[in-house]
Amino acid sequence: MTTGIPRYDLRRTVVLVGLMGCGKSAIGRALAARLDAPFLDSDQEIEAAANASIAEIFARDGEAFFRDREAEVIARLLRGAPCVLSTGGGAFLAARNREAISQRGVSVWLNADLDVLWDRVRHKTTRPLLRTSDPRATLADLYEARKPVYELADLHVRSLRSYSIAEMTDRVIDALATRPDILEVAP
Repeated sequence: MTTGIPRYDLRRTVVLVGLMGCGKSAIGRALAARLDAPFLDSDQEIEAAANASIAEIFARDGEAFFRDREAEVIARLLRGAPCVLSTGGGAFLAARNREAISQRGVSVWLNADLDVLWDRVRHKTTRPLLRTSDPRATLADLYEARKPVYELADLHVRSLRSYSIAEMTDRVIDALATRPDILEVAP
């Protein structure tokens, strides 16, 4: 007897990409729960390995050092069982990360407008790249610079302010379902 609740078979790791505030962590957790798959966050994995926050790593060792550790962690996580992986906003910018993701997973860009992103990050103190005299302008510059790279993602899912986490999760699942090599949906 079927219950009408779909069952999912995740065949490759789903890597959520996009600028800070687009919902990678919140949507990632909800998506992992719906797919009955592990949720991993590359930033949390880096912090655990370094026993320091991302902000501390940036301040102590610099961005280049952080990006090298980030690439190592992402490559290690991609070698594991299929999961939902949330990455830092800059991770997808590195060609080595995009290549690793392409080989072992699928990239999903959570595409949110600048105003939505700003509303979500403006009061957070954990964003080292926004520790500037004009954080909104910095975010706008990051948005414009990174958008062409995020557009290289395998799948794009629009993130609107009005969408709940459940609605965004549904939209990501719908996008993944177009790729049976990634996600098989059974009733």
